[in-house]
Amino acid sequence: MKGLKLSVLALAISTPLMLSAASFPPAPAAGDLGRIVHNPYGNAPLSAVIETANKNVSDVKVTVKGKGRKGLDISYDVGPKSLLTHDGIPVVGMYADFRNTVEVSYKLDGKATRETYTIQTPAISDIAIDNRSLSNLQTVDVKTVAPGFEDRLYMVNSFSYNPNGSDLAWRDNTGAANFDLAPNTYIIDTQGEYRWWLDQAAMYDVDGRDIDKRGALMGIRPTERGSYTFVQGQKLFEMDLTGRMARDERLPRGYQDASHEAVEMPNGDVLVRAAKRNYLRPDGTIVHTVRDHILQIDPKGQLVDVWDLNTILDPMRDNVLISLDAGAVCMNVDAEQEGQTVKVEPDAPYGDIAGVGTGRNWAHVNSIAYDEKDDSIILSSRHQSAVIKIGRNKEVTWIIAARAGWNDELASKVLQPVNSKGKKIKCTENGQCEDNFDFTWTQHTAWITPKGTITVLDNGDGRHMEQPAMPNMKYTRFVEYKVNEKKGTVEQVWEYGKDRGYEWYSPITSVTEYRPETDTMFGFGGSIEIFMPGQGTRGKINEIDYKTKEVKVEIDVFNTKPHTPHYRSIIVEPNKMFSE
Repeated sequence: MKGLKLSVLALAISTPLMLSAASFPPAPAAGDLGRIVHNPYGNAPLSAVIETANKNVSDVKVTVKGKGRKGLDISYDVGPKSLLTHDGIPVVGMYADFRNTVEVSYKLDGKATRETYTIQTPAISDIAIDNRSLSNLQTVDVKTVAPGFEDRLYMVNSFSYNPNGSDLAWRDNTGAANFDLAPNTYIIDTQGEYRWWLDQAAMYDVDGRDIDKRGALMGIRPTERGSYTFVQGQKLFEMDLTGRMARDERLPRGYQDASHEAVEMPNGDVLVRAAKRNYLRPDGTIVHTVRDHILQIDPKGQLVDVWDLNTILDPMRDNVLISLDAGAVCMNVDAEQEGQTVKVEPDAPYGDIAGVGTGRNWAHVNSIAYDEKDDSIILSSRHQSAVIKIGRNKEVTWIIAARAGWNDELASKVLQPVNSKGKKIKCTENGQCEDNFDFTWTQHTAWITPKGTITVLDNGDGRHMEQPAMPNMKYTRFVEYKVNEKKGTVEQVWEYGKDRGYEWYSPITSVTEYRPETDTMFGFGGSIEIFMPGQGTRGKINEIDYKTKEVKVEIDVFNTKPHTPHYRSIIVEPNKMFSE
């Protein structure tokens, strides 16, 4: 008997176990439709898809119910193309670590029906927690939400420093490969609750072995399809809020180090701010450039056009650079250098440093807007404190900036400030102007409004090309300009923030945008109190009534680490997420 038992055991080990398909039945349907698939694409853990299981489903509306008595519902329609693309009903806007109630109304074979689903979500956490961290997630403090703004959703594009540090560098230490931060990208509601989260590990290699998953995830902009374009290091992405990647591709050969901006054009091409690899300078030196090229990339990943700012602008103009606060240059924050000016050396090493000449960070373009009416682009160049319009012919159309330092050709493109009656406003070469007009300084997001005006986040560092006697004399503004190209003039038509002073000051990053649906100026100061020890940098979300300048929304988010900036915030519109 003992030998028989042994032989049977040996047979069981050596013979594959054969089971019928019926032994592993599919997961049961959650309702009249199919299964619920959590995080269907592995990128967004607070998303799901309710499979339609080949059934004839149409006219879909989803409502994710708010948590508790005061929780906020998120509702949206799902169009036929989205149903086909996801093979089901996309569900986004759920709370983390919670049994969410999701109501779905739809027609099944033409008959209206309604179901309620319960969907459990996992907890979320920051993969870059280290000994500097102050909290697990970025904390939220809701200050003001006026009636009528309760249903607003805000995506925050933020960061957490990698505890391993940036260990990437190009050969000869040039380019911006060491511009590298772990992403913190999420959506909050006006209750301060997280309602969406981009999985960090899916996008970022904290161990540093994969260059395609390093860099700084930045420049998130919505498309007309409800998805979002963005860049991170060496790649361009397009993703919807289920986490589905419509694009995940390397930059075209010869270009690298994309950050700050990726915006879709009306024809479906994407404008990306990147840099050139192996660039031949006029002196014969070959370098990798830094933040000074605009790429137009079509939906197939082909390079359509390039704007090389080294040949369009003047990479030797240093008037702004030498007035910058050395304590905060882009994401490089050093509280001990607050108030000291940047030292610019013409023979400094090449690489991601504030300096003049091709191969250094002389331009620092941080936003792109496309002007349909004449097929041109409008750029914000932080290190020139200039908003610049450039045509398809690669010639400068106009410049909004102080006059100091421009060469003769570019000086002729600088716009003349005027008041509301068209009368010229006197300004010094360094941009000190009469009649309450001011230029923007180290600004971000020079974007075109539906009115044809231009809104800009005027950070305010190096204002009038100097550091003030005391740091608390600095301030940041939301500002709007009207340009008259025929007359070569610029009028300041709206501003907000000057009276809020240093407590509202954001030396780097940040965004402003006019919102026609609420007639508000939306903005986000991404680096408030960045020099304060022992606390996370404050990011302040605001919506300001355009007519009265009353604060309609004010929400603070705090970074998990001291001296670590946020980048931008944008408004999320649920009715556009899956409307197609």
